[in-house]
Formats: sequence, C-alpha cells, structure tokens
Amino acid sequence: MSTILPDDVRPNPSERPERPERDGLMRRATDRTTARRTATRGPHPAARGRGVSLIVPVRRDADEVPWVFEQIPRCVDEVILVDVTEPVGATGAAAPDDHATGTADDATGTGTGDLTTGTTVTEDGRAADDPDAAAGRHRRPVVRRVRQSAPGKGSALRAGFAAATGEYVVTMDADGSMWPGEIPHYLHFLDNGYDFVKGSRRIAGGGSLDLGRVRSLGHRAMVVLTNHLYRTSMTDLCYGFYAFRRAVLNALDLRSSGSEIETEMIAHALRAGLRIAEVPSLELPRRSGRSRRQAVSDGTAALRVLVTERPGAKAAVTAAAGER
Repeated sequence: MSTILPDDVRPNPSERPERPERDGLMRRATDRTTARRTATRGPHPAARGRGVSLIVPVRRDADEVPWVFEQIPRCVDEVILVDVTEPVGATGAAAPDDHATGTADDATGTGTGDLTTGTTVTEDGRAADDPDAAAGRHRRPVVRRVRQSAPGKGSALRAGFAAATGEYVVTMDADGSMWPGEIPHYLHFLDNGYDFVKGSRRIAGGGSLDLGRVRSLGHRAMVVLTNHLYRTSMTDLCYGFYAFRRAVLNALDLRSSGSEIETEMIAHALRAGLRIAEVPSLELPRRSGRSRRQAVSDGTAALRVLVTERPGAKAAVTAAAGER
C-alpha cells in the first residue's frame, strides 16, 4: 500500500494528531505510520447506519457479471448497474452543466435478475429503517439499475455516482478483471481518514495478468508525466478500481464522457488536495469477450486531460485571454 498526501499531512508513528500537518509525503507498503483523522475513526460506515455503493457499468450480454456478483463482499450495501447499452437520449438528457444524470428503474427484477444470478433484487427506495430491508442488506446488497444519459464510460459512471446513496462509493469494471474481494482494503483507508483510494498494479501485492507490453509502456509513460506535472508520486494510472467519499464528488467535478474519466478523477483529486491512498490490486484476465478500449484514442484523451487539468493551466489560459 502507498499513500499520497497533500501538503498539510505529516504521518507521525509516535502520535495521532487531530489535524495532521502536511509535507507532501508518499507512503510505501513497508512504512509503518498512523496518520489519520481522529474525527473519522470508528466502525465501518455500515455499522454507523451509513452505506457503501458499488457502481458497475455493464452491458446486458456481459457473461462475466454473475461471477462478479458472487464475489461482492458483505460490506457493500447497494450495487448500481449502469446499463451502457440503453442511453436514454432526450428522455434522460444531461443537466445544463453537463453533469451526467440518469434514470433509475425500480429494481423489481425485470431485466436485472438475469445479470445478477444468485443476488436478490429488492424494490428501489425501500425505507432504510425497514427491518426486512435491513436484514436483506446484511446478507446481500440491494441492486438498482440506472440507464446512462449519453454513451461512454464516463457518462455511465457519472450517472451511477448521481444515483449512489452510500457514504462511500466504489467503482469497478464488470469484465471480471477486478476482484470485488479487494473492496474491504479500499474501505479501510476511507475509514481511517483518506478521501480517495485507488488500486495500483505497480506496488507490492499488486500486479496484472492482462497488461500487454504496449499497454504497459503507455501506462508507465502516463504515470511519469502525471508525477511530473502534478508533483506527486503515483505508481499507476488508467485503472478503474476506485473508492472515495461521496461527499467529495463536488470537489472531483467530473465532466468527461469517455474512459478518460479515470484520469480526470486522479487529476481533480490531486488538484483538490484530497488525501489519496494507493492499495495493491491484481488485474485478472477478462473472463470473456474482448476489451473495447482503443489504445491510441483513449491514450490521447487521457493525455489531454492531464495537460489541460494540471495545476496552473486554467489560470494561465484565463490570464492569456484577459490580455487579448
């Protein structure tokens, strides 16, 4: 595990200050520090009456989805499936500020049960204090289906984020390349004061069984550029396994509609000064089908995000426009 702290956090193994100072430290898996926010210590959010929302963009013909659902741990309270095959167009258009919205179907089992074999789909919106609902959430997550308002992975994720109700939001792909059993590791760091947690295939305990040489070289180059532009020490990028506090969604200010949203999340989290942790993650081979990613176009879009969103870039553009 490694962590990236903004400039006002200083881990100190001998004490636990209520408001730690910052020095831009990157923590590795072998370090033993205890920096955290006193205010956020305590039991898991589910034990405090709050919850965890898992966002999964999915296509109806995804054969690997039942396997993903079988692996979801008990700490997840709701699963939001974003149906990327049915953009709603005019009936669910994005808001004027271009933040994605989506239409949530009542999860009565129609069109969803075939994707979630072995998972109970309950009626959307049931009261949180319903004893039967609480018992069901203890055993299995509530499943809801949301249709995105525009095509693209970014639009799908933003629609899912808008529909999430949990204090913590987790995102992962539905192709079987990410193991849901890793989710508790992400939540551990949210419980202990971090705002944003990302998976890394490049630190001790992580790895990839599906990353070819070309993709690997491209990812390494993007990581080097990110660390240079944002003065940080990331180890991985363009990997869609994240967890964050729903309260920081406004700070993330997500607007991308394509796969570059994964890069935008990191760039905006760094610019916003969020407390970021990296945890080891093993990327598994896709269980079926072929990746829909386009190395050149997706890489170009991610590069554009890194450059245009870097610290000081927008201020420079604004200043230049004012001089004209």
